[in-house]
Amino acid sequence: MSIKKILVVDDSPAELENIRNIVSKAGFQVITANSGNIAVSKAVAEIPDMIFMDIVMDDLDGYGACRQILANEETSEIPILFVSTKGTRADHMWAQRQGARGLISKPYKDSDILDEISKY
Repeated sequence: MSIKKILVVDDSPAELENIRNIVSKAGFQVITANSGNIAVSKAVAEIPDMIFMDIVMDDLDGYGACRQILANEETSEIPILFVSTKGTRADHMWAQRQGARGLISKPYKDSDILDEISKY
């Protein structure tokens, strides 16, 4: 599978813009969402090739959004990676139990994001 379209989800405008810039400068189409609920609806509407998602968000956290996206037949195969300040071993294990492919801890380097894209 070659990645073309990536959904970036974060309720922090600065983080959202930062990851959007990293991904778009690498030549990928970027869709953004600033909440879990918007992420779920955009995942269904756009069917992105990959999702980078924050965990701690107000309306629907990243864990809940991840579960909803993966439970939908149309979006169940989309790789989801969390990008979060939560970075303990327990956080990584919990992220995987939700169905995510991994967790990138903030602060991150551009290469952390791009390396994950290159795996798919």
